[in-house]
Amino acid sequence: MSNPEHTNRVAIFDTTLRDGTQGESVQISVQDKITIAQLLDDLGISYIEGGWPASSPRDKEFFEASKGLKLRQAKLTAFGATRRHNTTCDEDRSIQALLQTGLACLTVFGKTWTFQATRALRISPEQNLELIDDTIRYLKSRVDELVFDAEHFFDGYVDDPEYALKAIATAQAAGADSIVLCDTNGGMLPSQIENAIEGVRNSIFKPLGIHAHNDGEMAVANSIRAVQAGVSMVQGAINGYGERCGNANLISIIPALVLKMGIECIPKDQLAMLTHVSRMVDELSNRSPNASQPYVGRSAFAHKGGVHANAIRKDSRTYEHIDPALVGNQRRVLVSDLSGRDNVCLKASEFGIELDPKAPETQKILDRLKQMENYGYQFEAASASFKLVIDEAFGRRPNYFRLLGLDVSIGLNGEREEGGLWKGESIARITVEVGGVEAKTSARGEGPVHAMDLGLRRLIDKFYPALNSVRLLDYKVRVLSSKDGTGSVVRVLLQSSDGDEVWGTVGVSPNIIAASWHAMVDGLEYKLVKDQITPHMPEPETVAPSLRPAFGSGASKIGEKRGKRV
Repeated sequence: MSNPEHTNRVAIFDTTLRDGTQGESVQISVQDKITIAQLLDDLGISYIEGGWPASSPRDKEFFEASKGLKLRQAKLTAFGATRRHNTTCDEDRSIQALLQTGLACLTVFGKTWTFQATRALRISPEQNLELIDDTIRYLKSRVDELVFDAEHFFDGYVDDPEYALKAIATAQAAGADSIVLCDTNGGMLPSQIENAIEGVRNSIFKPLGIHAHNDGEMAVANSIRAVQAGVSMVQGAINGYGERCGNANLISIIPALVLKMGIECIPKDQLAMLTHVSRMVDELSNRSPNASQPYVGRSAFAHKGGVHANAIRKDSRTYEHIDPALVGNQRRVLVSDLSGRDNVCLKASEFGIELDPKAPETQKILDRLKQMENYGYQFEAASASFKLVIDEAFGRRPNYFRLLGLDVSIGLNGEREEGGLWKGESIARITVEVGGVEAKTSARGEGPVHAMDLGLRRLIDKFYPALNSVRLLDYKVRVLSSKDGTGSVVRVLLQSSDGDEVWGTVGVSPNIIAASWHAMVDGLEYKLVKDQITPHMPEPETVAPSLRPAFGSGASKIGEKRGKRV
């Protein structure tokens, strides 16, 4: 293997929001994309590919919304193709959509395999080179930085190396700032990656990158081998999201570069965010985290009894390749009660709360968390929920209002709106006690949660004006067990914001309305606790039952402007 000289720095180019969304069952809203982009920036990612503005109205909307993003470390980039044959760049809709984003950095891909040029584009290899040359010259004269993705490069190099090299040399001569070699079909082996890069280095002096797909389960290995061969940019997606078998998993690549190879790709002190980012992206994408995922999975540092558990207590290096805290994960000795208390303390410390492992409150919190997680609660995207659970354990969770009654009706008239949606209306009838006063109201909404939100606000906003700034952003439902069909337990995750902070709230129940109520109420209570608002309601000696489960129903840390109606 060659060991070329290069700076000890590799740029991470994240394509979760573009290539990652092409994965089956991956659905990410515009607001979720904004949240993920901010997470990636906080992690220290160098480039964030936000989408393909010409191919999706959602991506176009994202780039409009992203103009309000204040990224500190990352460059936001948009993705597109070389111009169409027999169309000028001025006339090409895809090219113009890239420029309309107003971004200083763009990414375009072009064919570098003769087979793709002749079969997919139905043009000659020479005409394909013209498309590459013309597109890059046109865009580079209008933006600061242009990344060229050499699509199908490695297959092209195996089949016709002379043409593959000519294609990327054309991109280099036209002004591309970096050239990313793509294993688009995901079938290469590490040795083939290295051999191709050896051939490229003799004629290309621009910085090189790697974009690997995982169809042969080699994407991470191929990306690492490419870095060892001298590339200075790695493209991939969080949790390996992507079309077919996915993209190279940045969650595995980043710690391998930083901890195993001593290569800077994100600030080392931000590496501890990795587990949080991985699980947040899964939660926002409505996917269940992979417990066995290396580095960040719940089971990645779990030890179950016997020799392993005994040895790990003496020295973690006996059965762990790294300290889990380096990537924000935690060790789990499954048979140890003491380990459980330590886990609670570690989790609390993430939110600035220091707990004594030996304190009875810590055991009380642990018992409650285990009970709630058994019901189906998850707190990775619910840091405010976790805090409310701790507050309740210490007896310092305020009682702002009490639900006396809730009835929600949903009516459908059998007609469909344009686009196929059923027409209907929801009505929420709510009775609460706040400030010692019983109050009732009914509210109509476009959905049950919208109706409940409107009704509850109508009743309590006058007591708590701080809630006027809270807006509901997003609503997700996940079926936790499908064995009972329509009787399954569901988990509801809401996103809310007061304009300054974004948070999420969670509720779990076999009744989707009850789960939604739990999440909605917790979101409002979190705001009141955060702002240290004094309750108007006197603490009764006996609290009547409500739809909120005892000892905290759950809130989390997500959300920003009202407007989402569900």
